[in-house]
Amino acid sequence: METVVRTLAHAYAGDDTLRVFCCAGAEDHGDLPVHTLPQRRRPRLKALLAALKAFQPDLIEFHQQVRQAAQIAPHFPQTPLILYRHNALKTSRNPVNRWRYHRDYRRMDGLVFVSESERLNFLRDYPDLGRRAHAVPNPIDTPLWRASPEEREPVIAFAGRAIAEKGLDLVCAALPGVLDRHPDWRAVLMLNDWSMHADWAAPHVEPLARYGDRITVMRSAPLSEVRDVMQRAAIALTPSVWAEPLGLTALEAHAAGAALISSGRGGLREASGPHALYVDDLTPQGLADAIESLIADPARRLAMARAAQTHVLETHAPERRAAQLDALRRQMVRAVRD
Repeated sequence: METVVRTLAHAYAGDDTLRVFCCAGAEDHGDLPVHTLPQRRRPRLKALLAALKAFQPDLIEFHQQVRQAAQIAPHFPQTPLILYRHNALKTSRNPVNRWRYHRDYRRMDGLVFVSESERLNFLRDYPDLGRRAHAVPNPIDTPLWRASPEEREPVIAFAGRAIAEKGLDLVCAALPGVLDRHPDWRAVLMLNDWSMHADWAAPHVEPLARYGDRITVMRSAPLSEVRDVMQRAAIALTPSVWAEPLGLTALEAHAAGAALISSGRGGLREASGPHALYVDDLTPQGLADAIESLIADPARRLAMARAAQTHVLETHAPERRAAQLDALRRQMVRAVRD
């Protein structure tokens, strides 16, 4: 989420009308106009309210935090407020909680989702909010990730949280057969939030230790190290078993020049378009077959990687997505003024 916010904000470099409010603790904000807030919830809300009143914004855009946005909204009745969601909105079967969520969402003048798929998921639960719901897919800073698709190593890369939804267990079950048949290939697993999910993830990962240095497991690695692997890997995997809101890791793999194998679930097809190898049989064997097909066809891998990198550069460029979001912001400001 922070990466997306930074990427969008940098599209307004030098614009003194922008102000970013965030919790203290980050080591470096770069050249962004940042106002830091306390990390504790109650002092943070009080400080944010005071800072916003002093700044007098024409529009307030909250990223991710539904409750905080709903608490701030009544203090600025004449200021349009957007809630920008980076992941799936949870629904509740409890009627009281559903009423509370609906009440909070109605306080937003606009709700931005990172894919059309996620927007439609939201509207299945809250159909009356259709006019407020918009899709603005994530941008990616392609120059930061871009590497030549031609210069690749025989590496299969997986990056994601160490949870079942990302398909980590499928990857761990598919890799042994592939590596046994192709001794010149290696794999790198980059697993975020390892400390939170190790109890589930470790039993799936540990059997791969028999491959020694042919399998590298990176636990909660910094983004720079993930980027370095993706810029060298020939094949990347996003076998998510749930409906991804968009799939930023897919965009990163494309931008870095890897050929991507994807489940295509949720917003993943919006992220990749026709430039990924989609696996409908989302089983260890189905995933292994897809990997095998790309190992056996280097020309196809290269063609896929080249086309996908061009697609991401043209479709998910920060300037394009920032302009799309800015048009929505201006539309809301005009609606209030008119």
